[in-house]
Amino acid sequence: MHTFQRVMFAAVFQAWVAAVAAPGLAQAQQRFPTKPIRLVTGSAPGAQTNTVARMIARKMSESWGQPVVVDNRPGAAGVLAASMVAKATPDGHTLLIASSFPISAALYANLPYDPLKDFAGVTQIAHFTQALLVAPSLGVRSVKDLIALARAQPGKIIWSSGVAGLPSHLNGERFRLAAGIKVVNVAFKAGIEACIETLTGRTHYCVAGLTPVLPFIKDGKLLALAVTTPQRSPAVPEVPAMAETLPDFKKPESSYGLLAPAKTPRPVLNQISKEVARILDHSDIKERLQAFGSVPAPTTPQEYDKILREQIETLSRLARDAGLRAR
Repeated sequence: MHTFQRVMFAAVFQAWVAAVAAPGLAQAQQRFPTKPIRLVTGSAPGAQTNTVARMIARKMSESWGQPVVVDNRPGAAGVLAASMVAKATPDGHTLLIASSFPISAALYANLPYDPLKDFAGVTQIAHFTQALLVAPSLGVRSVKDLIALARAQPGKIIWSSGVAGLPSHLNGERFRLAAGIKVVNVAFKAGIEACIETLTGRTHYCVAGLTPVLPFIKDGKLLALAVTTPQRSPAVPEVPAMAETLPDFKKPESSYGLLAPAKTPRPVLNQISKEVARILDHSDIKERLQAFGSVPAPTTPQEYDKILREQIETLSRLARDAGLRAR
């Protein structure tokens, strides 16, 4: 065989090998997951975000045949957990599940990550419900009653919330601004602690996640005046939405979401997003979410990126209006 023929034969053979191998290589590159997945959350065990994370993790593991581990990293309003995920390998195997991510972005001036550049949205998971609560002994029966009481005693009404910068604190500030009242905030480690202070009469009202206070509401020890979602919650349909009294109290809606490190391949983001949407469509998952006042609201990665930008912008404006200092 002449030299020219040998060269041509080698070239054709290599092209044929590449053509045959290409689909297999592409499939190998797109295969996901290839190892255990870690869902990092800034919440403590027992918190609502942790409960949602474990629901999602169990279904993911069943579907993908890989362990999905929930890694609790509480501290600094979710900043510690977000920092860990921002530095993780962008392959979809380390994800952040959070409720306070846009709040931290709005409040903290010197974050160890860029909330928009260092993360890619995967999907919104669900809207969650918080409640404005009083002890029945206060003699207040509606949002209007509480506003009237606060206006009659400016600066003397004390309200309690979870840690400054978490949703219960921000929703309490939203209420204060929308109602135009002067009240004093006392923050505790968790919303349930804040509401125990209200139950015992040491504070006048509290704002907290609905799930942990539902037993107190059912027993009549706390009275829910309103929920923070735009519509009434299926868990307590008799309780009005805050927007029914204060129309400005509609945005931003509080929600759980899933984020990945920036540069995670788009096909991987899409795959995870579709899997979460499939999980949220399960009747048992819907029932469990609705039982503690959450409404499934999955999105595409692109839609969630837009939601995050809007939430950060709105909450930054709220922080300025409320005089909250970024740390």
